[in-house]
Amino acid sequence: MSLNLSKPICFFDLETTGINITSDRIVEISILKVYPNGTEESKTWLVNPEMPIPKETTAIHGISDENVANESPFKELAKEVYNMIKDSDLGGFNSNRFDIPLLAEEMLRAGIDFDMKNRLAVDVQTIFHKMEQRTLSAAYKFYCNENLEDAHSAEADTKATYEVLKAQVEKYDELENNTKFLAAFSSRKKFADFAGFIAYNKKGEECFSFGKHKGKLVTEVLEKEPGYFGWLLNADFPLYTKKVLTAIKLRNFNNKLS
Repeated sequence: MSLNLSKPICFFDLETTGINITSDRIVEISILKVYPNGTEESKTWLVNPEMPIPKETTAIHGISDENVANESPFKELAKEVYNMIKDSDLGGFNSNRFDIPLLAEEMLRAGIDFDMKNRLAVDVQTIFHKMEQRTLSAAYKFYCNENLEDAHSAEADTKATYEVLKAQVEKYDELENNTKFLAAFSSRKKFADFAGFIAYNKKGEECFSFGKHKGKLVTEVLEKEPGYFGWLLNADFPLYTKKVLTAIKLRNFNNKLS
């Protein structure tokens, strides 16, 4: 079967130096772009993270410092990556909680104003966990009856993710074959930022989801405690979270002027 797409969707997978969205870096990125007519194009880059890759991480994905020593850093690849995904929705395996947030950090560090305002995100892992509670290798075996060779290779994981999603849509009658439905189904609690520090309440208002102001409106906290905004910008929060906070503060300021 083929996915019913209204716009291209880019399935992608990252191999990284670790799992900290703020401080870790990409060492490999693979993108499989699928167009509404079914045409596919793919691209894989090895990336110099400009920091040591821990041995325990290399043991998982097989990429060492020597493998990437002569590769370009992400800041030199960012425009090429962005040009491939800029008109597309995004799909991945655990992508809503890891790959998209980390990619956003890398894009912002490279000076590219990346956001998700005009794109949807389909997280195949969330669909899988809601339906079967397994890992990607098990998902590939369960849905596609194939063994996932080269697991933790970005290219193999990307292709497997795409194949699993198509099989999921075909298997479950309750899954509609359109990206908007799949994005909604694969989403968890809705957050304004990728890392989950700013959540939406039932009225669609931004609230802090951590710390002493947990559950409070961001606009009210920033107004009553102006110094908190400065602390947030200087603290070790993701760049995208800081971008969202700045946008909220500017929006509130403009609303007062008008």
